[in-house]
Amino acid sequence: MKWDEFFVFTHDPMLFAAMISIVLGGLAIFVGLTYFKKWGYLWTEWLTTVDHKRIGVMYILVALVMLFRGGVDALLMRAQSAVPENGLLNAQHYNEIFTTHGLLMILFMAMPFIIGLMNVIIPLQIGARDVAFPRLNAVSFWLFAAGAALLNISFVIGGSPDAGWTAYFPLASLEYSPTVGNNYYSLALQISGIGTLMTGINFIVTILKMRAPGMTLMKMPMFTWSVLITNVIIVFAFPVLTVALALMMLDRQFGTQFFTMSNGGMDMLWANLFWVWAHPEVYIVILPAFGIYSEIISTFARKNLYGYKSMVVSMVAISLLSFLVWAHHFYTMGQGVMANSIFSIATMAIAVPTGVKMFNWLFTLHKGKITFTTPMLYSLAFIPIFTIGGVTGVMLGMASADYQYHNTMFLVAHFHYVLIPGTVFAVIAGFHYWYPKVFGYQLNERLGKLGFWLITISFNVAFMPLFILGLNGMTRRMYTYSEETGFGPLNMLSFVGALGLALGFIVLVYNIYWSARYSPRDTSGDPYDARSPEWSTHSPVPVYNFAIVPTINSLDAFWYAKKNKAPFFEGKYEPIHMPSNSGQPFLMGVAFCFWGFFMVFSWWIPAIISALGIFATMIYRTFERDHGYYISVEEIERTENALRGDKQ
Repeated sequence: MKWDEFFVFTHDPMLFAAMISIVLGGLAIFVGLTYFKKWGYLWTEWLTTVDHKRIGVMYILVALVMLFRGGVDALLMRAQSAVPENGLLNAQHYNEIFTTHGLLMILFMAMPFIIGLMNVIIPLQIGARDVAFPRLNAVSFWLFAAGAALLNISFVIGGSPDAGWTAYFPLASLEYSPTVGNNYYSLALQISGIGTLMTGINFIVTILKMRAPGMTLMKMPMFTWSVLITNVIIVFAFPVLTVALALMMLDRQFGTQFFTMSNGGMDMLWANLFWVWAHPEVYIVILPAFGIYSEIISTFARKNLYGYKSMVVSMVAISLLSFLVWAHHFYTMGQGVMANSIFSIATMAIAVPTGVKMFNWLFTLHKGKITFTTPMLYSLAFIPIFTIGGVTGVMLGMASADYQYHNTMFLVAHFHYVLIPGTVFAVIAGFHYWYPKVFGYQLNERLGKLGFWLITISFNVAFMPLFILGLNGMTRRMYTYSEETGFGPLNMLSFVGALGLALGFIVLVYNIYWSARYSPRDTSGDPYDARSPEWSTHSPVPVYNFAIVPTINSLDAFWYAKKNKAPFFEGKYEPIHMPSNSGQPFLMGVAFCFWGFFMVFSWWIPAIISALGIFATMIYRTFERDHGYYISVEEIERTENALRGDKQ
């Protein structure tokens, strides 16, 4: 490989500027850590932690960084489409940007944000001290981080994936995509996917085996139910992606022909494998969002969640139907009337349990004493906006009509109307709602509401015009168009909306900074009229979570205990056993990142050495002494008294 093909940033001004900013940012972080002597703190408190709360914070931090990166890609795409015959991006650069935008936003922003909230909150909601396998939890995070780093390296070294986030063959084959971009695709997603699969197993075991005394399945908070069902989907769906990516790597780097049109291969095999994973993936990021909305709406309507059992049943129904609708993504590929009819019926059927949830939330709001906090505003805005996405989804689910809608901007508008209110609004709402549990103070409400209105209004300005453009015939993945098409004004309006969205997310980040400096640190253990057990512990939560594990006698047990001034914790302090920190998960993630990088370029000797490094970290683990440590009764009493004193 030539040097100019390796260092792709050298022949593109925007990539060169991005590389300079990365180098300068890295130097600033290095100098800052050195100047303030924080290297030891970073290693002992964060890089080697197995505490579920800190791992959750790191997931969310990476998600926010990926939100910025994916958001820049989105702005570039909207800027390119804003005027006809625009020369801002060439065709190849545009292909790379819309590919990485989709990958980053779904797999490296939405999923880690969900998993981050899951890590922080689930053990607290079920009364557990940590997840079932704390070290495996750390391995999961560092494998995800390795995959994210690998994918982001691609846009300055070697070139980004360019066959779309779906990577359909033959577009993703070596013949039509001869650069290493889709090697990055197969390996980065493979590494992060292994981490996600581990997360799924870990949280299923955690929820099924580590609930507090008295917490039966039908007494679990709704967010916990949504996470349990989500992780069951992960365990069934992600192995399909693992197989597909392995076959992709074999085709591109070892000369096999699983997805070719000759020698027994079949390009539609990739489409089927991909969507058997990818459509359940949509519900992997949507179902936890439904759980978040359920917690927030019941809290700020000051009512029990209406139809608890029907909510659970509808989520189980969605999880089952999510595996039966994958072929609606390729109605136009000639699979026949019978197959199209079956998947069309299944697609419309999955709208029914989703509609049940909408009525559950609306009846929860009915006659409630609603408080319009920032989390509640996002939850209320979600209902009508997501309904638009759902209705247009039913339109797309009709096979005959899909011949008109498919591959147009109408489809782009549809999935943004589903994923942004369905997931992004939810994680921002959950971020505001549970922020005190981690940091001990609330985010500023005025800034939060300003960010909400900017994001909500700008979202509709950005994506509503795309419905009209799609119906007028503008296809997606179109990097430029002539003035005669008449697409210009609506595309410019969409670009203005994208700028407003960017401003809203900037306000969100500024809110984090402002609140860290100026918010009062006197948050009580329950700043809201909340119902779930996680609010029974301190804000911020001590390392051991609960000095005494709560006993759960009913659904909304914490709220009833608070209302009746009854004791929620019974018993006396006992020494608490905690797992020790370990550097092994971090080192394994580093080894995986190097292995993936060398595999991308088919540098076999360093790849083998890196693989040996991965096995070395596993061997090191077997010799590592890990008996954990005990927190004494005296230390628990001191911590509890200090936390109570802060609140007084």
